[in-house]
Amino acid sequence: MAAAFASMALIALGLNHLTAPVALRERIAFAPEATPEALAGLSSLPGVREAAILSTCNRTELYCTVEPGAESLPGEWLHQHHRLHGHRLDEFLYRHDDAEAVRHIFRVATGLESLVLGEPQILGQVKDAYQIARSSQTLKAPLDRLFQNTFAVAKRVRSDTRIGAHPVSVAYTAVRMVERLFADLSKACVLLIGAGETIELTARHLAEAQVRRTIVANRTLEHAQTLAASVGGYAIALDDLPRHLPEADIVISSTAAREPILDRSGVAAALASRRHRPMFLVDIAVPRDIAPDVAELDDVFLYTIDDLRSVIDESLRSRQAAAKEAEALIELQVEHFMGWWRALELRNPVGELRRSAEAHRDEVLEKARALLARGRPADEALAFLANTLTNKLLHAPSANLRSAALRGDVDLLTAAERLFDAPSDTTE
Repeated sequence: MAAAFASMALIALGLNHLTAPVALRERIAFAPEATPEALAGLSSLPGVREAAILSTCNRTELYCTVEPGAESLPGEWLHQHHRLHGHRLDEFLYRHDDAEAVRHIFRVATGLESLVLGEPQILGQVKDAYQIARSSQTLKAPLDRLFQNTFAVAKRVRSDTRIGAHPVSVAYTAVRMVERLFADLSKACVLLIGAGETIELTARHLAEAQVRRTIVANRTLEHAQTLAASVGGYAIALDDLPRHLPEADIVISSTAAREPILDRSGVAAALASRRHRPMFLVDIAVPRDIAPDVAELDDVFLYTIDDLRSVIDESLRSRQAAAKEAEALIELQVEHFMGWWRALELRNPVGELRRSAEAHRDEVLEKARALLARGRPADEALAFLANTLTNKLLHAPSANLRSAALRGDVDLLTAAERLFDAPSDTTE
C-alpha cells in the first residue's frame, strides 16, 4: 500500500455560503442521482486517484487524492462539468491541501463550517457523500480512512463538548424567522413543499409553535401523507399546488428539484385569489425552489437560505465556547491522521528487516552445510551457524547504536531500548 500511494496529495476544493452567493451555489450543486456519474468522470482524470463529492444547500466540495502535478485538475473539471467558461469560479473557490484538507473535513462534519454553528444535519450529509463515493468505487484506503476518521471525530466532538447541547438546524432557524415575520402563527396557514429531513424538522417545529393549519405538498403523495399525518396536517400532490397556494400565508420550501417549483405567474395568481393579503415565502433549497423574480411582486416577502444569517447570529455566542473545545479535539486528530498519512510514503521496515535476516540465514546455512559435507563434526557446524548468524544480524544495529551513543542521539537509543525489550510472555 505504501508504494501504491506514495507521493500523493490530498486536496479539498469547493465553495460554500461564506464564499459564494446562492445563485452560484445552485449552479454547481450536484443532485444525488447525478453524483455517481460525476464521480466517474472526476476519478477518471489522469493523476486523480480517489474522489468524493459533498453537495448540500450550503456547499459543494470535492475531496480527492492526486499525483504530483495534478492538483489543478479537479478545479478545471468542475468548470467543465458545469459548462462554466474561463475562470468563473476562481474568486469563489477555496482549496485546502493535506493537513488543511483533513482539518477542513473534520470542521465541516462537526458543524464548525455550517451556516448554523454546530448544526447536526451536516454529519448525515457527509455520510451520504461517503456512501455514494464508496458505491461508485472511487474510494481507496487513504480517502476511505479519512472519512472513517471524520465520523469518529464528529462523534467525539458531539459527546465531549456542548456544541450539540441545543441542536439548531436550518429548519429551526427558518421557523424562528417566520415567527418574527408573522405576528401570530396560531392564525396562520403554512404550506410546506417537500418531505425530506429539512421539511420534516420544519413541520415539527411549526407544530410546537401551534400553527393553525399545515399543508404538505410533495411529488410523491404517500410521503406527503406520512409527514402530514405526524403533525395533524393535510397532504397534497405537487400537481395540486396551484389550487392550494392561495390558502397559504407562509410557504417554506426545500426540495431537490433542479428547476423552480413556484414561478412568478403562479404566485401572482395566488395573490389575486387572496385579494393581495401578504404571503411570506421562505426558500431553503439549493437550487432554489422559488424563482427569484417572485420577490418583485407586491405583497410578497421572499427569503432565501442566505437571509437566515441574522437569526443565526443571535444564537452564535452560546456555542462559541463549545466550538473552541471542538477545535482543540480536531487539531489532535489532524495530527494523528497526518502521522498515518506520512507513514504511507515510508518503506515498511518490518519487511526490509525480514528480507535481510532471511538472506543472512540462507547464506550462513549454506556454509554450515558445506562444513558437514566436508566431514566436519555436526557440533562444529552448528556452532559456526549460530555464531556467524548472530554476528551478521547484530552487526548493523550494534554499529548504529554505538554511533548514536557517540553523537548523543537519545531518541534512537530510547527507541532501541523499547524495541528490544520484548514482553516476557511473548510466545511463538
